[in-house]
Formats: sequence, C-alpha cells, structure tokens
Amino acid sequence: MKKILGLLCISAMAFSLMSCGDKKNAKNAGELVVYGSCEEEYLAAACAKFESLTGVRTTFQRLSTGEVLTKIEEEKGNPSADVWFGGTTDPYNEAAAKGLLLPVEPKNASHLVGKQFKDANNNWFGIYRGILGFFWNTEELQRLKLEPPKDWDDLLKPEYKGLVSFANPNTAGTGKLIVNTMVQLKGEKAAMDYFAKLDKNICQYTKSGSGPSKLVPTGEIVIGIGFLHDVVYQIVNNGYTNIGMTSPSSGTSYEIGATAIFKGAKNLDNAKKFIEFALSPDCVNLAQDNGSYQFLVIDNAKPVEVAIKNGLDKIETMVYNFDDAKTNGPKYYAEFFEVISKDDRVKTK
Repeated sequence: MKKILGLLCISAMAFSLMSCGDKKNAKNAGELVVYGSCEEEYLAAACAKFESLTGVRTTFQRLSTGEVLTKIEEEKGNPSADVWFGGTTDPYNEAAAKGLLLPVEPKNASHLVGKQFKDANNNWFGIYRGILGFFWNTEELQRLKLEPPKDWDDLLKPEYKGLVSFANPNTAGTGKLIVNTMVQLKGEKAAMDYFAKLDKNICQYTKSGSGPSKLVPTGEIVIGIGFLHDVVYQIVNNGYTNIGMTSPSSGTSYEIGATAIFKGAKNLDNAKKFIEFALSPDCVNLAQDNGSYQFLVIDNAKPVEVAIKNGLDKIETMVYNFDDAKTNGPKYYAEFFEVISKDDRVKTK
C-alpha cells in the first residue's frame, strides 16, 4: 500500500511540475502586459484587437503618464509591463532620458507622416496628435454673467477666481505640456510669473489630463484647460450641449500620443509585435470608434470625421520645441511647483 501511495505521490509531483513548466512556456510565448495612458475605452479595444489578431493573451492597466513614469522608475529595469500605449510624449522623453525605454525599429514607422512623430533615437513612436485648448460650461458662465476666455492671459482675470482647472504636472502629461507650452510662448521667468498669478484662479489641478473635460459639463469646474478631443467626446458620446471650446488666440501647442517598449520587457517579441500593430490602421482606426478623436499620424489611417466636423482641423498650432521639453522639462516642472500653493487642490487620486 505504501509503495502504491509513493508511486501516486511521485506521479502527482511529476504532473505538477509538467503543468508549471507548460504554463511558464505558454507565458513566455504568448502573453503581453500593457500600461495604457490613453482613455480606457480605446485602450481596451486596442488590446482586445491585438489579442484577436495574434492570439497573444493581452492584459492592461490604465494609468496616467505620470503614474507610469513613477512606477517604471521604481521597478528599476525590471518592469511589470512590457509596453506603454498612449499619453503625451513629455513623460516618455523623461523615461527615455533615464534609460527606461528600449529603442526598436518597427517597419510600420515608415507610415508616420512626419519625423516629429517619433523619437530621434527610436525610443517611442507617435500614434495620434491632440490639440490643447480651453473649454467652459456655457450655463455656468451665463449664470455668472461672464465672458469665456479667448487667450491665455484672459485666464488671469480676477472674476475667474476659483473657476479654472488643469492637470497636475506630476501625475499627467497634459499638465507637463501646459507648463512647457507657456515657457515656450512667454519665456521661462514670465511663464512662472504667469502660473503664480493663475494659481489664484485655480479650483483644482486634476490627477488626469482628461479630468477637467469630465468635470466642466457637470458644473464641478467652470473653465478647463486640456485637449479639445476630450471635449468632443463629452459632446458626441455623452450628449452634453452645455460646453463651449476654443483654441487660445495667441497660439497653442499639441501633444503627440505615443507608444514604446519598456527596457527589460519580459515578453519582448510580443512587445515588438504590438508596436507594429500600434502603428497600423488595425489599431489607430479603432480610436474614433471608441471615443478618442485625436488626429492620426500614419498615412494609411482613415480621417477622423468627428474632429473635422467640430472644426479641430482648422486650428493652427505653434512650432513646439520637443527638444527643449525633453532637456529642460523636469526643471520647469520643479519651478512650477515652487510658484504655486501646494495645497489640497493638487490632486493625486
């Protein structure tokens, strides 16, 4: 009896080891983990499409760009995800400068419509372009008998005290872009003077870049600064009719939404496949079907009709200095937090 039990135990152990081994091999051959900083609806659709096309089991977590940057810094070359998808490039550039991204040369990068839509060292690649602007709750401004802002300096008006919001640069790439944009429009010192004055009118610095666009139509925020495609989402997908929007009359900038592979990715082959996918119509054409109305930056993508219908294609943008943002951005962000009041308006959750 003891002999039989012993044989059964040995057999069970052998089966257990074989199962673990098979599972490990399957994981190495067939999985991918994505950190996504675009809106979750698009992120989920892209990951599901990639899985259906390749058979690679794909899981994702939606995090702001600032959260991703902090997380991969803490993981020190042993990232828990393989790929970063979506979100503005300023945090990507910080990650690249710290050696946290892996340079690759995807074939589909040949479809990018301009050299500005990829990192010079192939650390990241653009997948969309979004325009920075203002938006407001029309009902609230009418109730308060106030005119909407037309330019950056209008936001400093004393009658806007406690009405304005934009994203926290520590947690959102949108906030970083706003800081860099003002430095490039006004100069470093003048930009910091501007933010010190604007701080008096801020009701909150939201955790995410799209936060103000979600809070303006409900009246929780009256005036927001952020991406206009997020406003289009509120109008088209959520049916809000009480939102006005414009681009600043003296100039505005734009984001490049990007994708990249983390250095030390455990599923490298699948990560490379995902980058090729991300730079294809199979991926980017999903955006407008899932509430993301940024302009696409590959030459074989279909036009974003909703963005065109809402006039976003007519907006001219400044020549944004990505090199300065990459080199000096961290210094500017530190200076920003020195000139504002670091109180509970600065949201991290």
